[in-house]
Amino acid sequence: MVPMRLSVFLLCSAALAQPLPRDTGYRGIWYFNQPSGDQYVYKYSGGFATYPQQHAPIAVYAPRVRKTFFVYGGTVPGKYNQLVHMVSYYDHATGRVPRPAVLLDKQTGDAHDNPTLAIDAQGYLWVFSSAHGTSRPSFIHRSRRPYSIDEFELVSKANFSYTQPWYLPGSGFLFLHTRYQSHGLGAGTGRALYWMTSPDGRQWSEPHLLAFALMGHYQVSWPHGNKVGTAFNVHPPPLGLNQRTNLYYLETPDAGQTWRTAAGEQVAVPLRTESNAALVHDYRADGQLVYLKDLQYDAAGRPVILFLTSKGYESGPAQGARTLQTAHWRGSAWQIRKVAETDHNYDHGSLYIEPRRWRVIAPTAPGPQPFSTGGDIEEWVSPDEGKTWTRAARWTKNSLYNHTYVRRPLNADPGFIALWADGNPLKPSESSLYFADSRGRVFQLPPAMKSDTEKPRRIR
Repeated sequence: MVPMRLSVFLLCSAALAQPLPRDTGYRGIWYFNQPSGDQYVYKYSGGFATYPQQHAPIAVYAPRVRKTFFVYGGTVPGKYNQLVHMVSYYDHATGRVPRPAVLLDKQTGDAHDNPTLAIDAQGYLWVFSSAHGTSRPSFIHRSRRPYSIDEFELVSKANFSYTQPWYLPGSGFLFLHTRYQSHGLGAGTGRALYWMTSPDGRQWSEPHLLAFALMGHYQVSWPHGNKVGTAFNVHPPPLGLNQRTNLYYLETPDAGQTWRTAAGEQVAVPLRTESNAALVHDYRADGQLVYLKDLQYDAAGRPVILFLTSKGYESGPAQGARTLQTAHWRGSAWQIRKVAETDHNYDHGSLYIEPRRWRVIAPTAPGPQPFSTGGDIEEWVSPDEGKTWTRAARWTKNSLYNHTYVRRPLNADPGFIALWADGNPLKPSESSLYFADSRGRVFQLPPAMKSDTEKPRRIR
């Protein structure tokens, strides 16, 4: 297939009746947030194709066809920050990737609009295209054929943010997301946590409010069987999201019909106060900020939250070391333990709970742009459920740019357990995408393709 020029189309509803155009390679979007006026330039920035952690899942392994499907925030040739939503897959049988399909020009440079992915029981791909706030629309698209990225149909146009769609066999979709609304603390809007359900992805329930206290929340979520859990923080005034703190956890065993704590105590929602039954630890009392990273479950189905604490929101060494930690529900209490230190609040990695060990894969090494978003990727291993951690390997080195936002696929196959991007956090740059297997072999997705399918280049 000859790729279409990306600069001449806007994919929307009617345009999706034709096969999607294919790009010439894998390029991620570059993005920044909040200029800082110092040598670190921004609060956070860099190659954000797999950003943010509040969007999940972005990759799903489909064993029936032995492919890991994934979505990411791409950009058009010759530009660093014109966001286009891309859909592709890694074929485990051939070790190759196709030219990525271009689903949607989001008409923004804001990586908060990056997409998420779900696959239903019949193998149809569902792409949820987020919006950062209320000024742009959000979309839901479905593939026209199972396990195919060739054609998609527009299912819904609405407005929602920070999308976390979970397909639960036998139940349908549980869609956790954020909506912006007045927080009653003066001018401005806050981030309220909501959920919706759908048996088929087409007919949706009304949005149900899960939590809205102070100036709002961020959340990360993950399923375990038919249970879905969410870990979230709170945004107190006056700084709101720059003052994010506290750690909370809730789970639902029945697609939102009831919500309960890790101890099984049923909780009435919505939560509207900072102090509530979902509280894991009061970090506001400790003077610590909380940056959520990941959520997983141990063999007994008990939640393990990966998060980072920091003294302040600004980049640079003045805030001291940032500490990656796990909070593990042990059946009667939460056990909080240190994993490692890193040098930036937005050094995002993922947690892997395996039969004989736990692993954290994250950009904890400083990288070529220290004290900025990301760094070099390291593997940390615990043989004793988080009691002790050891740096097992460094997965990237001699990099040109920082790597960041390491994301774990849903139902990850050993051949593709992590997806991330790189980029210069100090100024606009090109951004490449990478994935790794369970053995720590790292591959770069081809930034420029000469054939319809190609093998990614191994770099480690």
